[in-house]
Amino acid sequence: MSHTKQALGFDRRQFFLKALPVCSLMCFGGGAVSAASHFENRPWIPQDKHKFDGAYNGNLTNRQYYANRYAEVIDLANSLFKEFGKNRMLKFFKKTTQEKMLVYGQRHAERSPDNTFQSYINTFRSPMYEQTLSMEIAEDSEKAFEVKVSECIWAEAFLAEEAGDIGYALVCYGDYAWAEGFNPQIEMVRDKTLMQGQDCCNHRYLWKG
Repeated sequence: MSHTKQALGFDRRQFFLKALPVCSLMCFGGGAVSAASHFENRPWIPQDKHKFDGAYNGNLTNRQYYANRYAEVIDLANSLFKEFGKNRMLKFFKKTTQEKMLVYGQRHAERSPDNTFQSYINTFRSPMYEQTLSMEIAEDSEKAFEVKVSECIWAEAFLAEEAGDIGYALVCYGDYAWAEGFNPQIEMVRDKTLMQGQDCCNHRYLWKG
């Protein structure tokens, strides 16, 4: 039995077999159907127009979709904290996120024209993040690339539920492994995140090759 299994007192594979179908139903298949029940108790979601409030899939705004998507995840995480201990579970979440994003980075490289530094950072030039992040490029050179994120829809969803520690472990922590999986010569450096209550996320990528 692995150290992780011993520490938490349960089989990790069984945890995912039991927990993920619930999360998947609420996050994807059942999201639009159950949205209203989650939003009624979340007055922090503003009504004024913002780019995060653009229509999502005809039923929800982007902001509503992400708030709904992670509401059940946060509830589940808090239940696990009570059962197994918060520090143990956060450590477990980080480990799992790191493993998942390392594989994601490798698959990202396989789908890309190549796994060069420029191919990786081109991801952050894509308009795909326009409805979920507000960011600006702070440095763009042959061996260094930095973006500063001032608004993040993921951070907003978790912080509104006072769950930034959960969001950091499940969302932000994997960024390092994503870069490494794409190419081990890419190093990510970051000392601030919105999820941890700071004024921005300063993602800096360095090419070590």
